[in-house]
Amino acid sequence: MKIICIGRNYAKHAKEMNSPLPTEPVFFMKPDTAILPKNNPFFIPDFTKDLHYEGELVIKIKKLGKNIAERYAHEYYDEIGFGIDFTARDLQKKCKENGLPWEIAKSFEHSAPIGPKFLKKKDLDMDNLEFKLLKNGEEVQHGNINDMIFSIDKIIAYLSQFMTLKIGDLIFTGTPEGVGPVQIGDTLEGFIGEEKLLNLRIK
Repeated sequence: MKIICIGRNYAKHAKEMNSPLPTEPVFFMKPDTAILPKNNPFFIPDFTKDLHYEGELVIKIKKLGKNIAERYAHEYYDEIGFGIDFTARDLQKKCKENGLPWEIAKSFEHSAPIGPKFLKKKDLDMDNLEFKLLKNGEEVQHGNINDMIFSIDKIIAYLSQFMTLKIGDLIFTGTPEGVGPVQIGDTLEGFIGEEKLLNLRIK
């Protein structure tokens, strides 16, 4: 399975990162080893001194597809979950300054924890879907699917021009504003609506 992540898909997040708004989806990949085993804590790696959380909606592809038309993209997923795109911000900054790819800051072991449960799309209000991330009980991120620059259907159609999407592939759809650092002892909780899907301890 592939893990595909969309960058800069919320205008206010792009602004807080001092990045220009994209005119088409920006994406990068994480390996399957970025998945954190169910119910395990997350251990901050030794190679970063500035690890940031980025809470995101995650969709799971349910059937094989290539060159998918946007009007049919909704047929290729029926589950949505919550995940965190952990980013070693100090490494990312160094890569950007040197004009280098920044997978080293995004694709490390267990950098993509996902809640153990996915919700059925048919049970959700996909026209006004809200999600949030709490850090130590306080809300730090709040997003709405309407704030995406590129819709989920647009993302699926775009990605499928470049690669075959396969059953079980995961797409992280971008993070809203409010990203920030984590420290040992923090707890992160991810919600879609009022349902908690992720509960993560930082070690």
